Amino acid sequence: VFLLPGALLLSVFAPWAIQPLLMLGGAYLCFEASEKIFEAFFHGEHEVDGPEDLALSSAELEKQKVAGAIRTDLILSAEIMAIALGEVASQPLMIRAVALLVVGIGITIAVYGVVAVIVKMDDIGLHLAKSPRKPTAKLGEGLVRAMPSVLSGLSIVGTAAMLWVGGGIIVHGLEHYHFGPVPVWVEGAAHAAAAVPGVGPILGWFTFAGLSAVVGLMIGGIIVGLLHLIPKKKTAAH
Repeated sequence: VFLLPGALLLSVFAPWAIQPLLMLGGAYLCFEASEKIFEAFFHGEHEVDGPEDLALSSAELEKQKVAGAIRTDLILSAEIMAIALGEVASQPLMIRAVALLVVGIGITIAVYGVVAVIVKMDDIGLHLAKSPRKPTAKLGEGLVRAMPSVLSGLSIVGTAAMLWVGGGIIVHGLEHYHFGPVPVWVEGAAHAAAAVPGVGPILGWFTFAGLSAVVGLMIGGIIVGLLHLIPKKKTAAH
């Protein structure tokens, strides 16, 4: 709700702030993705004393996941709005407002529509599984069994996408400010790959996306490392 007026006010009063905010959002996406990878490979299981502690841990974990998903969705939406705003920055205010409104509606339909379908897949599967018709019941059972794998696959794809998008935004931001050799290396490798006959455009895109993800993983890893020092100090103080 507040992204549209916020983006318009930013474009009018502080257009210089759009690129830094994009880079901050990109860094956050890199952090979220890197933290997921860190937890998947290096994070040990929390010790629980009994069923009550286990239930509490599960509830807290669920709350953290929901809060993290909301934050990530908000950042992604803001990033898309800012990118769209950059494309129409030279247009009159009314055109910018209409463009952002269209983008905002598109984001809402695409993101929340897909999420709603995924969330309801279990319920749909259970409903179909109760059908007296065997083919329909088997389809429902298959949906229920497949959901954990589907969600796991979506999580992997989402993590990779966050690294690619976040890293790509930072690479473009560094290029915008003519800062450091990283944009030169990434763009140079992408252009070289794009020159390959036949598969050049596809190879160039994947090269840029892959190298952007590597940059994103490096930046996110640094942020995760720094932030994981803070809880240790707090724990030691108690």
